[in-house]
Amino acid sequence: MTWTSGAYERIGGQATQGWDRTAACKEKVLVEASLVAQAQAGDLDAFVQLIGLHDRALRALAYRLVGDPQRMDDVLQEAYLKAFRSLGGFKGRSAFGSWLYRIVYNACMDQLRRSRSGERCLSLSAADDFADPMPDPGEVAAQRVDLAAALAALSPEMRATVLLVDAEGMDYETAAQVLEIPVGTVRSRLSQARRLLRGALSEGCRGGDR
Repeated sequence: MTWTSGAYERIGGQATQGWDRTAACKEKVLVEASLVAQAQAGDLDAFVQLIGLHDRALRALAYRLVGDPQRMDDVLQEAYLKAFRSLGGFKGRSAFGSWLYRIVYNACMDQLRRSRSGERCLSLSAADDFADPMPDPGEVAAQRVDLAAALAALSPEMRATVLLVDAEGMDYETAAQVLEIPVGTVRSRLSQARRLLRGALSEGCRGGDR
């Protein structure tokens, strides 16, 4: 097989992109580690910067779990305060982001237990990350309603597992660290949740055809 200069250039370009991503990832880890050390020494500005690195994703997760903007703000305020007070106990055995996700997740679960609203209707915006990338415009509204209802019908624990893996893109190991459960439990919860979602959505489709 003859290799052209263009093929070499493409391979070289892909390798360069991979190195750039690796370098950027390493730089982020170093920056985060430095900020953690400063925050543990009492630097509030460093802690604020740490929160800024993860706030958008955590805000999305909290909103999808509790389904209400006010409760989301309350949960995040409680979680971030707890994280700041618990910084001395962070030993780096997991990534700081995973540690912070776990605190926010636990705060959400506490909020759901207090309000007894774990089974209430989930906001339609929670369904956006699961939507078909090229949907039929005429079916979008019905699909979002069906998916939001199906997600809301899951237990909070199953819903969180689906959101962390399927919406947030976490691998099973990281999700297990956040949820404080074995990897096998993540797999079984995810399998059961996906089966229930498929069943609920299929039933919705059959109901719409009648």
